[in-house]
Amino acid sequence: MRAHLKNPIMWKWTAIVAAAGLVLVLVMDMLVMPAYTRHGQGVTVPDVTKLSLEDAGRSLEAIGLRYEVYDQRPNENVPPDHVIDQTPAGGSVVKPNRKIYLMVSAESRPTVRVPDLVTQSLDNARIQLQTRGLAVGRITYESSPFRNAVLRQSIAADAAVRRGVAVDLVIGDGVGQRRVAMPMLVGLRITDAQLRLRDAGLRVGNISYQSSDRMAPNHVLSFDPIVGDSTFEGTTINLVIAETPGLREEIETGVVLEGERRDSIPPRYR
Repeated sequence: MRAHLKNPIMWKWTAIVAAAGLVLVLVMDMLVMPAYTRHGQGVTVPDVTKLSLEDAGRSLEAIGLRYEVYDQRPNENVPPDHVIDQTPAGGSVVKPNRKIYLMVSAESRPTVRVPDLVTQSLDNARIQLQTRGLAVGRITYESSPFRNAVLRQSIAADAAVRRGVAVDLVIGDGVGQRRVAMPMLVGLRITDAQLRLRDAGLRVGNISYQSSDRMAPNHVLSFDPIVGDSTFEGTTINLVIAETPGLREEIETGVVLEGERRDSIPPRYR
């Protein structure tokens, strides 16, 4: 090796090759590699959360970025097809043509199964609905010996519904365990008929009017259902009242009518 180095020609070529290699390394380091990696270049990622997917895509593409939807999830605070989250986050500096991953809100809410509430107490029914993310809807009461028990529900048990849906309940009021005498109503003034029904433990249902020349105005012309001499406590009786056009007597206040709130029912019949 020393013999070769002592040769001036060989030494000269060795020096040239070494110099050329050094130049090549410098060119790669200072020019080629920075150009390849876009050294010194960066794009600030915009915050596209809460934008529609279409608007978010346009914003990203306008500055040379790509995007991809990697997940869809329901979100009550964000409209469907809007961006919930992004990676990298807004404000990050990335290389041009970088792909931004987006999470988008789904169009439908998750579904839950409606519990079987019939025969459950009202309090237990409330708990079961709330536990499953459902709401208690309209509560109405109906004559039944099963006080505060669910008699019917507006949505069938095991039905798949969206979270937040309200379920209406029909609740028993504890009335109807015994039979009571049916009062005579035909020919009574409307207010007297209402009081008779109330005192017997019965309910006044629909009140309709009909012209009649055989009964004095504002008196009971007929009623239904026809129940005979006795019926179950809490039965609803509908009244047909005779009228002269333009003359109607006011219905007595405080008497329970069909569809009224339960807190208007006298304590004796709750």
